[in-house]
Amino acid sequence: MLIVMAETGATLKTPATPLGILNLEFAYTAEKAFAVILAWTGLIPADNVFAAIINTWLDFIFLLFYALFLYHASRMLAIRHIGLLSAMGNFLSKGGLAAGILDVFENIGMLLTLNGHISNTVSLLTFLFSIVKWLLAIAAVFYILVAGSLLLYKKVIRT
Repeated sequence: MLIVMAETGATLKTPATPLGILNLEFAYTAEKAFAVILAWTGLIPADNVFAAIINTWLDFIFLLFYALFLYHASRMLAIRHIGLLSAMGNFLSKGGLAAGILDVFENIGMLLTLNGHISNTVSLLTFLFSIVKWLLAIAAVFYILVAGSLLLYKKVIRT
């Protein structure tokens, strides 16, 4: 899905929107969201607003998989550790699912914006959902890398 979304969202990276779809995710006011839409409108040969809509719909598929991956990987590692690492894994497994749910709300906000319903409220909520989603997802990935590395280290030391 990462490859598919990178391919369908490639034209969204312009001089005005160097981060592509992330520029819309992080547009926290109607003015900033409108500037992103304006940067994507009327570009020949690509209709970037349509590309962003397709990319956002594809994200609904991607979020299901990454949220479940973060949940199960964190949970699996939490079971194999004790104390703080176990508690963190249990918390971050739920955080992975929460990131997926927040991504749903973020996508709804972006689809509203992409379909012309641009407002400060929608932009701010989309931004907030996005920021919290990214924090939870990055924390879960960091936990998986650290707890997984520690587990691997323990396994190597034993043999």
